Amino acid sequence: MVAARITVNGKETPISPAAPHTTVLDFLRERGLTGTKEGCAEGECGACSVLVARPGVHKPTDWVAVNACLVPVAALDGQEVVTSEGLATVGEPGMPATLHPVQEEMAVRGGSQCGYCTPGFICSMASEYYRPDRCAHADAASADSTDSEHGPNGFDLHALSGNLCRCTGYRPIRDAAFAVGAPAEDDALAQRREQSPPEPAATEYTQDDSAFLRPSTLADALRLLRERPGAVLVAGSTDWGVEVNIRSRRANCVVAVDRLPEMRELRVESDHIEIGAALTLTEIERRLDGSVPLLAELFPQFASRLIRNSATLGGNLGTGSPIGDSPPVLLALEASVVLADADGEREVPLSDYFTGYRQSVRRPGELIRAVRIPLPLSPVVAFHKIAKRRFDDISSVAVAFAFDIEDGIVRKARIGLGGVAATPIRALAAEAALEGKPWAVETVEAAARVLRAQGTPMDDHRASAGYRSAMLGQSLLKLYAQTTEAVSS
Repeated sequence: MVAARITVNGKETPISPAAPHTTVLDFLRERGLTGTKEGCAEGECGACSVLVARPGVHKPTDWVAVNACLVPVAALDGQEVVTSEGLATVGEPGMPATLHPVQEEMAVRGGSQCGYCTPGFICSMASEYYRPDRCAHADAASADSTDSEHGPNGFDLHALSGNLCRCTGYRPIRDAAFAVGAPAEDDALAQRREQSPPEPAATEYTQDDSAFLRPSTLADALRLLRERPGAVLVAGSTDWGVEVNIRSRRANCVVAVDRLPEMRELRVESDHIEIGAALTLTEIERRLDGSVPLLAELFPQFASRLIRNSATLGGNLGTGSPIGDSPPVLLALEASVVLADADGEREVPLSDYFTGYRQSVRRPGELIRAVRIPLPLSPVVAFHKIAKRRFDDISSVAVAFAFDIEDGIVRKARIGLGGVAATPIRALAAEAALEGKPWAVETVEAAARVLRAQGTPMDDHRASAGYRSAMLGQSLLKLYAQTTEAVSS
């Protein structure tokens, strides 16, 4: 087994003697790369973002921004990382470095105030700067050619949704984002996109009786899980990283499955879509390209782009959280999960998967290999997330709808709920109150009353039980209003 190593700003360095739980953030700072900052240690502020070379959608390689505070450095064994320091071009000895175009725009437009958050913004902005399908609008001079969240240069401000400025300097940061042009032909990082990223390294990294293991095949992973029943399974580490940082959790063995080829496929069959459980949400979003409208509504509301660049459907379902954003959507889509262990596979409807608070039918030694969504899709869909903040927040209530309405009659209704019970649930009673009835205000108001009584919502610091119940009914009324010209109260 080759010693674990990581390439940072073009220089290869051994990971040892870092402990297996050491984050990329701490690893970099211990080596003098202090541009990477710790703000929250939970992946919510973006001060720690760095670029990682990952398999691309439109080119062989994408430069993807990730939260360095959540990712174990051992997870990047054999991988390439670029920090804010690595973006500038170093000149001759004694000469100053040449700023990267993103850095230059942030400087000249006043986007850097106290400077604490700036390196994280720079890396997230650079990821969008190098997005291969980013292009200027044909009529960039027209005010109608852009909106408040997309610049004339094609820059999507959602790329910065996971970055917080502590000096409230968002306008100059937006100005800088909308001012960057296309990468120059001799831009080394742009040229790097034309080559494939490093192949995932089979990793067996052990320090102080703790191990981080990355098997090379699914069969090896399943064997490891059988041999080590107490192992922690990770993909993007967006949940486990918080446990390590905030709750000081440690594991004797961590098994990473994020780069397993068998868990990174996306296939569209005649009767279903199969999504590999280790594909990141960003990869799923860009590969599906809106072909599953309900998922397309979910993705922009799921945490932030930084989180979606690492988080997976398998991880979101595997945690069993009752407030995860993907379960309500997948329940409305009547999805199932493909569970695999060393003895084989089984398919379980998601509606039967959750058994209690953070509990499921998944057995020891099993993992979620894929998610299957049946076809055809229902045409009337919506995802309503009620939260304190518009983006990058945990939902108080999440409601997903998928309806078939033909000739004014609700032929099929599927409603997934999150945040109103110990598990994500289907609103079966409300579905029954809709099916076979006219899509009319009387039907919707009656079903909304039924929907308000679904689940067992609780009072907590995010919302009261009464508010959660009220939002359920209001969400159905909102859907009706969105799909009809008028609705009476």
